[in-house]
Amino acid sequence: MRSILFPKPLLTAALGSVVVLAAAGTQSAHATTPASTTATASVSAAHATPRSSAVRTARAVPVVARARVAEARFLELASLFAQSCEPRVLSVPDPVASAPTPDHTLPVLADPVPLTPTEECTAQRHQVWITKAFSGKETATYEQMRDRLTTLKYPGARIYRMPNFAGEPVARLDVRVGADHLALEVTDIGHGVMVRAFGAPQDVSVTDVRLKPQLDRPTS
Repeated sequence: MRSILFPKPLLTAALGSVVVLAAAGTQSAHATTPASTTATASVSAAHATPRSSAVRTARAVPVVARARVAEARFLELASLFAQSCEPRVLSVPDPVASAPTPDHTLPVLADPVPLTPTEECTAQRHQVWITKAFSGKETATYEQMRDRLTTLKYPGARIYRMPNFAGEPVARLDVRVGADHLALEVTDIGHGVMVRAFGAPQDVSVTDVRLKPQLDRPTS
């Protein structure tokens, strides 16, 4: 059988077409891969986003629950102190003037307001409760003071850090319930604390109440 010979220019052109088609097919295959990968990544991201959000929500729930429990424990403590003061308040012969209506034009730093007999009595309960718990214990940092106060049923949300006094940590407690004005300032004095009660106006943070500074570092 006689072989069929193609002219050399025609053979070269045909081979060139085959190479071009092969190259085009390879490029097409590579071009398709990133699109597929991107689509897969998008689907994975779509599934991951709700999952991450759910994880964050699940973590936030225990924090809120703990805050509610802490507040409930404090309200029980405050109610117990207030109830123990009721007989003393009823025995007061003279009526007590109510606290003045707070002025919304108060400056950034407000003066303390007078405490009612109920609040003064309740303040004594808090003072004994706290001083006994801190007696004989050294509180070198605010963090230690705060941790100990939380074990005494004072929620962290009601504890505020104040500037140190003579190098010792100081904290203020917002123990107001309802329309009460009672607040406390706790100062470390070495192996114990000094608890100072004062009246905080409504709508004013306990940290913004101006108290007269102690002339000397308390020693007892």
